[in-house]
Amino acid sequence: MTAQPVTVEYDADLLPPEPGQTLLINGEWTSAEATFDVTDPATLEVIGRAADAGAAEAMAAFEAAVAAYDAWRAEPAESRAARLRAAVADIRARAESLARLLSIENGKPYAEAYGEILRGAAMLEWGAEEGRRIYGRVTQPSANGRGIVLTSPIGPALVITPWNFPASMLMRKIGLSLSAGSPVVAKPAEQTPLIAVAVTRLINEHLPPGVLNVVTTQRPAAVVDAIMADSRLRKITFTGSTEVGLMLARRPSAVLRRISLEMGGHSPAIVFPDADIETTATNIMLAKFPNAGQSCISINRLFLHRSIASELTTMLVERVGNLRLGRGLTEGVTTGPLIDFAGLDKVERHVTDAVSRGAKVLTGGKRWTPDDARLKGAFYEPTVLTNVDESMEIAHEETFGPVLPIYTFDDDDDVIERANNTTYGLAAYVFGSDFNRIWDAMERLEFGVIGVNDPLPNRPELPFGGFKNSGQGREGGTEGIEDYVETKAVAIKK
Repeated sequence: MTAQPVTVEYDADLLPPEPGQTLLINGEWTSAEATFDVTDPATLEVIGRAADAGAAEAMAAFEAAVAAYDAWRAEPAESRAARLRAAVADIRARAESLARLLSIENGKPYAEAYGEILRGAAMLEWGAEEGRRIYGRVTQPSANGRGIVLTSPIGPALVITPWNFPASMLMRKIGLSLSAGSPVVAKPAEQTPLIAVAVTRLINEHLPPGVLNVVTTQRPAAVVDAIMADSRLRKITFTGSTEVGLMLARRPSAVLRRISLEMGGHSPAIVFPDADIETTATNIMLAKFPNAGQSCISINRLFLHRSIASELTTMLVERVGNLRLGRGLTEGVTTGPLIDFAGLDKVERHVTDAVSRGAKVLTGGKRWTPDDARLKGAFYEPTVLTNVDESMEIAHEETFGPVLPIYTFDDDDDVIERANNTTYGLAAYVFGSDFNRIWDAMERLEFGVIGVNDPLPNRPELPFGGFKNSGQGREGGTEGIEDYVETKAVAIKK
């Protein structure tokens, strides 16, 4: 028997009027034969329902995108940008309401959810403007004649987004694809479909039918497989686990298509001895514990120079111990639940393994049992570990939770080598004041995003993406639009 939703705590007009009408196909919101419950990860209460699309609904959405392609690519870039800028204005006007929905559905504190909505709007705005800056060029005359380089939209795109940043990642990908002239079929994560629907409703109000389509499902393989089997699909952009990303990249296909992958990370943070201790402690907290550590650019390995390790560790333990667990909409809460119990099991396994191999828990280190009986989600205490070494699972696997393992180092060359000793290469952090030392680290670290005394290096104006098994392609910056266009070389003979 389907559970009944609890009292709605978000603005109901953000979603279609009928529960389960979460499929956007050719400009119309519709449902599927089946629906699935969407729950609050803090309380496990049902907060809404989403359509459980299958192959038929997926292909209907894709056909709508294909049919809309010619007209959308022919629309002037300025016109496409104007439509998206209007959507940005609507999203900013509804940011508080959207943030409440995001907090309830994802579990993150309201302040973080609000920040995500605003960052997502900025990313959508950046993408809208980048569509106006897709330039070609005319080459200098040669003995054989002149040359022209032209660009064109890549074609219908499949956008697959994650649950940990379900609003901002969606807006970034939609903005780049639509501004370049390519219609979209978006498949949000099954854990967080409602915020995706709310955001795309606001965007779609400014678009022609079929340009933006949304398919919610708890059977992602059926939806993705159906669309990927069609040779007219020209672009896939995916943010999620490395396991799934590699599977998409290796998938046999009769046609080559552009694929952008943003996958897992195992971010190191290096604190040199000349770093400002108090400021660095603040920055480490900002780079580690938002969204309960469930971020692909969250610090997973903290390397402290031995000369400052004791002082900085003491400061971090005090601050981590002051974090307050609970439901995201509760005033004063800084840390919400993990998205599910599978994630909680992994966090617990990493800590247990580390302790069994000699690590020491300075604060946290166990599941959290709340006083409030309504809180039934997958909570884990924010944790600091010391005496950590490379023999432990936590040194090699992404924890994706509120656990901060601390390592010490004495030598710059040694710590760079240890930081690079991973199959991942998404984000890294460097804290210090010696310009030459920092510059050396920037050049030698094998990561696509590096924060230098900056805990929040993900900005619209900077390209985002990773090395090695953290992904391929970039989104954001002037580079982001490149994966959404094709290039034509035109040779004109005298």
